[in-house]
Amino acid sequence: MSGLTHFDAQGRARMVDVSHKEDTVRVAVARGEIRVSRETFSRIKAGKIGKGDVLGVARLAGIMAMKKTSELIPLCHPIQITGTEVRFRLDEDESRVLIETWAKATGPTGVEMEALTGVSVAALTIYDMCKALDKEMIIGEIRLVEKSGGKSGDYFREGEEKWEE
Repeated sequence: MSGLTHFDAQGRARMVDVSHKEDTVRVAVARGEIRVSRETFSRIKAGKIGKGDVLGVARLAGIMAMKKTSELIPLCHPIQITGTEVRFRLDEDESRVLIETWAKATGPTGVEMEALTGVSVAALTIYDMCKALDKEMIIGEIRLVEKSGGKSGDYFREGEEKWEE
């Protein structure tokens, strides 16, 4: 089990002790997407889904999910999130909603799981709000794009572009 910090010497799951780690500012960015039918895409874009503002609700769901990550992922530490963002890009050519989350905290452990959870729940919320119209939706490409802070330093996934507001 060498190198896998969530397991003890006997291979049993454990929560990593971070009490010896220095508090640093931690930031993580994650992305994912949900592919939808052309009709569903048009209705999301026009704000004409019967359940309401799909992207607005998905944004709030992503933020809430980031704040509750340690309740969902068994070995994640509870983290005091100091900032979050959930952004969307509409890709009409591919009929998909691109999702990006950003999480920030100051502490002894990173916020990668929070950012990834935010993307996942935002995508699931879009699915939930559109499922009566489109059962063929596909959620995917969820990945860490960027992280900073901590002992392992900065990371940026090759081939990704920065999203500008």
